[in-house]
Amino acid sequence: MLEYLELLAREAAAVEFEGPLVAARNAGLPPEHIAELEQAKVVALRVRALLERRRRREEELSGLFDTASDLAGLRDVDAVLAAIVHRARTLLGADVAYMTLNDETRGDTYMRVTDGSISARFQALRLPMGAGLGGLVAQTGSPYVTADYPRDERFRHTGDIDAGVSEEGLVAILGVPLRLGSRIIGVLYAANRSARPFAREEVSLLVSLAANAAVAIDTARLLGETQAALEELSAANGVIRAHSDSVERAAAAHDRMTALVLRGAGVEDVAAVVVEVLGGSLLVLDAENRRLALVGELDQPDPSAIAEALAASRTEGRSVRRGALWFAAVVAGAENLGALALRPDEALVDADQRILERAAVVTALLQLFRRTVAEAEGRVRGELLDDVITRPVRDADALRARAKRLGVDLDAPNVVVAIGADAFTAGPLRQSTAGSIRQRAVSWAQTYAQTRSGLAAARDGHIVLLLPGDAPGAAARAVARDLGKLLARPVTAGAGGPATAPEGIAAAYRDADRCVTALTALGRTGTGASTAELGFVGLLLGSAPDGRDRDVRSFLDSAIGPVVDYDARRGTALVKTLEAYFGVGGSLARAAEVLHVHVNTVTQRLERIAQLLGADWQKPERALEVQLALRLHRLSTS
Repeated sequence: MLEYLELLAREAAAVEFEGPLVAARNAGLPPEHIAELEQAKVVALRVRALLERRRRREEELSGLFDTASDLAGLRDVDAVLAAIVHRARTLLGADVAYMTLNDETRGDTYMRVTDGSISARFQALRLPMGAGLGGLVAQTGSPYVTADYPRDERFRHTGDIDAGVSEEGLVAILGVPLRLGSRIIGVLYAANRSARPFAREEVSLLVSLAANAAVAIDTARLLGETQAALEELSAANGVIRAHSDSVERAAAAHDRMTALVLRGAGVEDVAAVVVEVLGGSLLVLDAENRRLALVGELDQPDPSAIAEALAASRTEGRSVRRGALWFAAVVAGAENLGALALRPDEALVDADQRILERAAVVTALLQLFRRTVAEAEGRVRGELLDDVITRPVRDADALRARAKRLGVDLDAPNVVVAIGADAFTAGPLRQSTAGSIRQRAVSWAQTYAQTRSGLAAARDGHIVLLLPGDAPGAAARAVARDLGKLLARPVTAGAGGPATAPEGIAAAYRDADRCVTALTALGRTGTGASTAELGFVGLLLGSAPDGRDRDVRSFLDSAIGPVVDYDARRGTALVKTLEAYFGVGGSLARAAEVLHVHVNTVTQRLERIAQLLGADWQKPERALEVQLALRLHRLSTS
């Protein structure tokens, strides 16, 4: 047996494991000794295969980690995509790996990156949508694999594609889609020049690499757009500096406001610069006419006057004067983001108007930047909360580390609050209006949770918040009250906890989810409560503090367990008979009608039930327990 351990230790080839057997046979050892060696060989080969699989998995994880590191330091998208394709080829042990991207203008896909390819014709291929394996993957968004592409009739073959594949010498091909949200932007491939089946694990690995590639492409697009925006801003600054002396002041003011943006300053700082340059008082409003900043003294104008002035400002693309005030719309494309209202000390010349209009542009940029940062951080926090809820046991330590980076302590007492979907769907709302209300609620929840060192996410039709504390009921009522004021409509919130550790938080989420459902079912919409505050309903719906379900099963077993077991063993309908009997107020004749059986049959079944539950099962206190147990049994099996 020692020989096999030595072979495993030096990672010998599989064929070498026959050596001890051959030596034993040549030495004429007894059959029983050879049988033991044979069994040891089988076990050793299994161990070798297991070690090989683990080694390969480590290589795959290392490759994915390296890819993620490339994305974190993304500078050259071509280099990142080339690295991903090369890793795909290496990790899958393929002869060739390559990537195609969709051309939305031409309606086909084209070769973007190759690794291991030797055919110039193959490297220049373009695939019509639906043609070949790659075209089908790009069209359907599903992975496809073939062990022998030239003879595979599942794909629509074309002369150009088959010629390129033939010149490259490819036989086995695996293709997976590059997904960017709900869109398919291309396909990532691994291919061999000989027949080869691709295992499910290899398909999964290639899908993971494809996801990283899609992120790289999208990140490069965003970087390009950002660079273009900065270039446009720089060009505009150059034009301003080229103006006459009357424009120099506007250019200087614009530079100062731009510097504020780059330093991460706020709307208040931009307003202060405008007042310093132009004098007077400035009021900054958001899209809902709420005050964002005020420098000086200025009463807020009437909403109708603001609406009329902003409509004129958007139409003319300029600032407009209304009495003693100048208004400039803060817009991004067609989206209204707010307004600037200036009451200057002196009359404004054209260059001064430009300063006010530039301030509106910078304010719009700040609003968009803040929204983008908030959305990005909200997504990170939301993904963490989603993982805490769905994967607490497997990734507990990793979840704690991620939470710590965000200033969240998962091991401290926390409560989970679930906001019911009725806040976004109740009443006669258009789909667009409901979506807007939901988005406002999500944004509010993210801000609310973040300011309290918590988390928020949209999940399963609810908005879920994780908040520090040990009073779930109070937290639910506060959320229902504050969000209800913001949305001007009733908000229902259920809470679970307090809980510590990811496992407990996951259980608290289940409590909160059940609690908000129970509140709606009980007609308590527009309120907040915890599972513990729902009394008996909370006992039935909630979980124990240690994360385990309440012991409702023992109640069911004691109340109707013998009847349920009897039905399960015999295939009878005693439970259904009990439900019908209680449902018609204890009338044998009406129960028989409901069950479509004879009255004698109902009588016989009730006699059997009496034998199983005891003769006192119809006494008031027992009958109540039996009816409650029947209701719970129906809920638990539905």
